[in-house]
Amino acid sequence: MLSLFIRNLLFTILQPGLVAGLIPLWITGFRINNLFGKVWQLHHYIGIIVFLIGFVIMLWCIISFAIKGRGTLSPADPTKRLVVAGLYKFSRNPMYVGVTLILIGEAIFFQSVELWIYLLLVFITFNIFVILIEEPRLRNDFGEEYQRYCEKVRRWI
Repeated sequence: MLSLFIRNLLFTILQPGLVAGLIPLWITGFRINNLFGKVWQLHHYIGIIVFLIGFVIMLWCIISFAIKGRGTLSPADPTKRLVVAGLYKFSRNPMYVGVTLILIGEAIFFQSVELWIYLLLVFITFNIFVILIEEPRLRNDFGEEYQRYCEKVRRWI
């Protein structure tokens, strides 16, 4: 169990940590340091709320992958069982939805056109990856079980 926790922590830092953390900070020029001495405006609060919703969704999915799926979020160390409970009852890809919400929250918070453009590129990349790589792999790994799941649950929301 400790090994699974460490692997999940590593892949969380490497994948969503990079996509929704380090790259957006780099795009904004690490402006987060300048915001704590200023009075926040409405868009800051809205951005934080959207960010936190996305962050909770992402963590919930990572925990579900570890506990129910016995694997990680990484295609390099995938789940051993198909996860269809919890948030996965409503979306086949809630982790991507969570990361997208994190990025939306950051774009709102920083009021950054560059982050909105980055978000669009990330979302397009998510779609291409899910449709061309992830779904065929899941069909191959879980067969009829995954096909029935696809018939019941939408790809995104």
